[in-house]
This record gives sequence, structure tokens and C-alpha cells, in this order.
Amino acid sequence: MPKVSIIVPVYNVEEHLEKCLNSLVKQSLDDVEIIVVNDGSQDDSQNIINQFQEKFPDKIKAFRKENGGLSDARNFGLDEAMGDYIGFVDSDDYISEEMFDEMYALAEKYAAEMVICNLQKVDEKGEIVQKLTQIPNLPEVVDLRKNFSVFADLSYFACNKLFRKDLFLEKRFQKNMHFEDIELIPQILLECKTIAHTQKYHYQYFERQNSISKTHTEKGLDIFKAVKNVAVAFKNSDFADLELELKRFFIFEGVYSFLAYYAFVKNEQTAEILFKDYLEFKTENRIKLGEILRYKRFGKNYLLSLPRKKMIYYLFCFCGMQNWIRKII
Repeated sequence: MPKVSIIVPVYNVEEHLEKCLNSLVKQSLDDVEIIVVNDGSQDDSQNIINQFQEKFPDKIKAFRKENGGLSDARNFGLDEAMGDYIGFVDSDDYISEEMFDEMYALAEKYAAEMVICNLQKVDEKGEIVQKLTQIPNLPEVVDLRKNFSVFADLSYFACNKLFRKDLFLEKRFQKNMHFEDIELIPQILLECKTIAHTQKYHYQYFERQNSISKTHTEKGLDIFKAVKNVAVAFKNSDFADLELELKRFFIFEGVYSFLAYYAFVKNEQTAEILFKDYLEFKTENRIKLGEILRYKRFGKNYLLSLPRKKMIYYLFCFCGMQNWIRKII
């Protein structure tokens, strides 16, 4: 039985897939299975997958299915996974050779249900655009009950984490949801007692200009659906008494993350619909302006930590001048 199952959903990424798969077959942790799920690609992705499967038959497990979206492809991979732990890698990204070796060792060392590494955004040339530090101020191993502030501080990417497989026994990614990671990964965290992390930037996140993250539509409303689903899981979890952290989660994801998405909505009618739902979300959850302005992430005031341009953008939105600021950013 493999130690780690790495799930790779593939959809029309022929330009980047080889680099991704090369980084996976070169993992210094030998006992891994790489589950490649072709989610109905119409380009040359399948030929690339075939070449890797022929060359690395002991590592690559390839599957082909009709297009169902990212969540559906990940769920397909989860159903096929045999490893003790689960990792996700997007097919246009790539990772360091030591990523799963180190993260598996941390999981075993501390009996951690989840392990997290840093990630960095890279451009077409592989040059670093932005470093995304995940847990900057805590020890290598984290007792979640004693340090539950991380619930509202974490970035909920699926791809820079290693999960104990049993966390997914009754959980799957929501199909047709635009913010599927924000919907599921916090619920997974609520099942944990111990997490571990490394300060190494193992994951290289390639942000394509034509990627789904650049297509800003009414699907942005899914972020509120995601947050509400997390709230239900929270109130049924062992951490239900720590309501302050749920409010902080609302502020980070339902206010700051939403407004970051909203900034790039091109259609004015769509923008109006999104902002109306945003105001309703704040009202329903009794989120006050003072709480937003005072919100701290990893112990530092979040708004004041941002670059000036982003800070100004948020302040104008908070003051009801969102239509004006969107025209000039």
C-alpha cells in the first residue's frame, strides 16, 4: 500500500502537464501513487499522460472520464486512492522533489492529521511572483485546540496540504462550486486535533491569465454558500464553543476574500448583484465595520498589512464607494 496518493485532475493543460508530472515522478518519497484523472480534455493531454504511464507504470495510475469539473475529478481520484495520506496537485503547477517526503515525515512524527507547506506564485518563466507564507508564527507542530486562531488565518488551498486519508471517509468536494476548497478544507480541519507545517516553499502555483480564477462572474456568490456550509459543520464540531474564530473566518473569507474577487468583476449588473448579497451576508452574520477594520491575521492587523492600493480599495468598499473605486483600479 502506498504511503501517499497524489491526485492530479487534468483538463486541457498540454502546455504545462509535462512539467507537473515530471515533478511528481521525481519525488524523493518513493512509495507514492500518482492518480492522474483526465477530466474530458480535448487537447493533447491524454497523449502526455500515456507517455508517463508507459515510462513510470509503477507510479502513474491514469484514468479518463467525461468532463465534470475540478471537484468531480478530485472526487474520482479519492475513490481510487490507496495511500495512507492524500495530496492534491493541480496539473499546471509543480512541486519540489522533497515536498511529500518532508510532509509525510512530519505527519508520522507528530501523528498529524494534516500537514501544510508554504507555496509561491510563479510566472511563465518560473520566476517567483509572490511568496505565500501559511503559518508564520507557530511551532512545527500545532495543537489545534490550543491554537485555534489558525482556523480563521489559514489559506484554504487543497494543493499545499497532506491529509490523512480517513478525513475523506464521509467528505467530498462540492460539484459545480466555484470555491470548493473554501467549502471543504475548513470542514476537514475541524476533524483534526493536530496539524504540522514546514516553512519551505514546496508548492509552485502557476497563475495563468486565462485560468478560471480570472473569470469573475456570479459564481462569486458561491463563496457565501461555502462559508455557510462551513458554519454548519463548525456548530457540530468539537470547536463549537470557539465562536469568535467562526466570526473571524466570516470576516476573512466572506469580506476580504469576497471583495478581492469582486474587484475583477467586469459586468456592472453582475457586480451589483454580488455586492447586494455581500451586504446581506454581513447583516445576517452581524459583522460590524469595526470588527472588519480590527481583524488580525496571524496577530497582525490585516488591513494595515496590505499594500497601499489594496488597502485603499477595501476602505472605499467599506464606505459604500465600491462602484467608483472599481472604475479606477
